[in-house]
Amino acid sequence: MASGPVGGEQLLFLTDEQLRKGIEAMFFAYRGFTADPDRILEEFGYGRAHHRAIHFIHRSPGTTVSNLLTILGVTKQSLNRILRTLLEDDLVEARVGRTDRRERNLHLTPKGIALERELSDAQRARMRAAYRAAGPAAVQGFRQVLEAMMDPEPRKQYQGLKERG
Repeated sequence: MASGPVGGEQLLFLTDEQLRKGIEAMFFAYRGFTADPDRILEEFGYGRAHHRAIHFIHRSPGTTVSNLLTILGVTKQSLNRILRTLLEDDLVEARVGRTDRRERNLHLTPKGIALERELSDAQRARMRAAYRAAGPAAVQGFRQVLEAMMDPEPRKQYQGLKERG
């Protein structure tokens, strides 16, 4: 495949068929990427929204409910339902904020950390194998494509998480 400006110009002229294949590849890849966690979550009666909440609470221990609402892009009612379940099942704990006592800082419990590890281990294994098969240049290109597909606000949130390591 050509690189530099020629390669970039060629990408500007994708046919509808090439785009359709990319869309279908994304659908099937997403199905594979979520299959292992879905099986694990099913044992608990949880869905993907629970997984996303667990992931981002783990990623940012002490995050607030307000921040989690912004990251997940869900309604307050929906998040409250998810958090209630995770709190009742002793996967998440809400601690009173140090500076603002009205604030609730979310943390995974040891049980929550174990579930998060199980879920992410499955996804990391799949992603690691795919990255190895595709090679470094493809990995970088894949990230660029994903970032370019993000809406501006989620892209800023993603970049903020990326900067934290």
